[in-house]
Amino acid sequence: MPEIFSLMRWQDIIDILIVTFIIYRIILLIRGTRAVQMLAGILVITILYFISREMDILTLNWLLRNFLSSILLIAIIVFQHDIRRALTHVGKTPFHTMRDAAAQDTSEITRAASYMAKRRIGALIIIERETGLRDYIESGHYVDAQLSRELLISIFLPSSPMHDGGVIITKGRIHSASCLLPLSNNPYIDKRYGTRHRAALGLSEDTDAVILVISEETQEFSIVRHGKITTVRDEEELDRNMRDIFDSNDHNVGGWKNWLARTYRS
Repeated sequence: MPEIFSLMRWQDIIDILIVTFIIYRIILLIRGTRAVQMLAGILVITILYFISREMDILTLNWLLRNFLSSILLIAIIVFQHDIRRALTHVGKTPFHTMRDAAAQDTSEITRAASYMAKRRIGALIIIERETGLRDYIESGHYVDAQLSRELLISIFLPSSPMHDGGVIITKGRIHSASCLLPLSNNPYIDKRYGTRHRAALGLSEDTDAVILVISEETQEFSIVRHGKITTVRDEEELDRNMRDIFDSNDHNVGGWKNWLARTYRS
């Protein structure tokens, strides 16, 4: 064993650490998704291939050999959703200096959510961050209006023709309403969550948007981010959580801005 370490170069250690980190990130990305079950299926097929080769089962071995020879192409097709999500995460950079205008509008969103929850009005509010939501914006009705509590409430009233679907907020403005969102295929979602929560989870698995769900049945608020649901009980907690999300983001962005500004001045 000591001889092995003596033969290792410092490049080998860096190589091992990088590959370990990549594998770890892949596991985090696919955890709780269908990709885990698909990987298990591929593993079973691989084991069957080696068994059929050892037992000289020719036809089965030929089928599995041809299947595994195209495994890279098959993996791209099967995992295209997860690959797209992973590349989206990789493409994010701290040098992206777009400030979230939504950080200044959390009070309007919180007040509207509180009003709707008390009156059992369901709602789905999406706040765009770095990842663009154009694919989902185009599925709804163009609004382009200043964000206000009254307008949000009026959109989600049951008598409104745009109350179905989600409202997308971009740069402090209500961009579109009645937007269709992809439902999550996660098999581990709690059965008590309905279509709105599944749609919010589906979008959060693909983007970095912050999604607020108001349940008309339970009158609960749910903040959905990165494939996770956080249930909030009252308006004060909701406002605190929303401000924490955007204030921490602005602090990080501000740090990069200040560093760049100092560098430019020097």
